[in-house]
Amino acid sequence: MLWQEEVSQTEFKSSPGIVDLVFDIHCQCLPVDHAYALSQTIQQRLPWFEHEPQAGLHLIHGAESGNGWYRPNERDELLYLSRRTKLTLRLPQDRVTAAHALINLSLDIAGYALKVNKAVEKPLSPMPVLFARHVIADPNQDEEIFLEQVVMQLESLGIPCRKALCGKTHYFKLPAGELFTRSLMIADLKPPDSLTLQQQGLGKGQKMGCGLFIPHKDIKPVNPDKN
Repeated sequence: MLWQEEVSQTEFKSSPGIVDLVFDIHCQCLPVDHAYALSQTIQQRLPWFEHEPQAGLHLIHGAESGNGWYRPNERDELLYLSRRTKLTLRLPQDRVTAAHALINLSLDIAGYALKVNKAVEKPLSPMPVLFARHVIADPNQDEEIFLEQVVMQLESLGIPCRKALCGKTHYFKLPAGELFTRSLMIADLKPPDSLTLQQQGLGKGQKMGCGLFIPHKDIKPVNPDKN
């Protein structure tokens, strides 16, 4: 964990250059490990997606828990989805219209049908705390070394990092083997840095949901002084 105090946030308006395009979907269930299958299907339906450097795919996550239900962790288990579950692509503004080609399609995701419905644009929000569920990492490295590399990657983007915390680890199945990831939270970001990190992402694998950050409204769960 990296935790250095400093803070001062000024009002800042989001740039419209990169947006999240959020699709309503109808899908009863998907495998928990659907990253590769979903990525391949999106790239088949949107041939430009693979080669668009600023495009990313948010994995379909679903709720962690509720009404006695807990999200499964095993990769071969099924993730049952509610009607509120969305499919989200992170895209340059000039690719949004092209991505509307997904609307009304029924996608085959590892043998499970996913119907894509209407979409709305959601601008990126310059929140001071960002969270990535998956950042590609080396399974042989400990958290401290991983965070040192994160700091260096952020510095290469011109983003100072004062507070960072690792979370859950995860393995994805790929045809060539397994992919190891760690979740990551970055805090005390200034608005321009928050937007830059969301626009650029961190590391590789953004077409499979890795290295993409979303706003996190509450820092208390990761603040060591708030246990």
